[in-house]
Amino acid sequence: MHGLHQCFLRLRSEAFHFRCSFSRVEVMAGPGRSMLYSLLLFAITFSLLEMYREKLASSELLTIAGGFISSLLFVLLLTFIGNYQESCGSRTGWGAVVLAESAALIAASTVHRVCITTCFLFSAAFLYEIDKLSGVMIAKTDSKVKRY
Repeated sequence: MHGLHQCFLRLRSEAFHFRCSFSRVEVMAGPGRSMLYSLLLFAITFSLLEMYREKLASSELLTIAGGFISSLLFVLLLTFIGNYQESCGSRTGWGAVVLAESAALIAASTVHRVCITTCFLFSAAFLYEIDKLSGVMIAKTDSKVKRY
């Protein structure tokens, strides 16, 4: 009985160690996989936006939702362009933002005129949050570099 209890304690401690070490692993998609996912999600979202454009233009609330969905197109296309440029070795700048925003506004214009305005406003909010998140991630990697 004593040996079984020691075996159980050892297994429990190894499981705890495995659980702790597993919780430290950061799970992130690389630039290639993220580029593929964002392109697929862009195509799916754009297709659904075009399929339901009459429904999205039918009421005020759905028109705002159409602008929000179009701003999601902006985020997905910006992610695709940024990952593509990162895989090619160049830096992402304002050109990627302008290109992604232009494509999202054109997609929004196929739904309703008001979707263009709401898409622009939602995209500006998303861009602000992406910039803030980018600053946090850069600060985190800088602190790791300074520490070691």
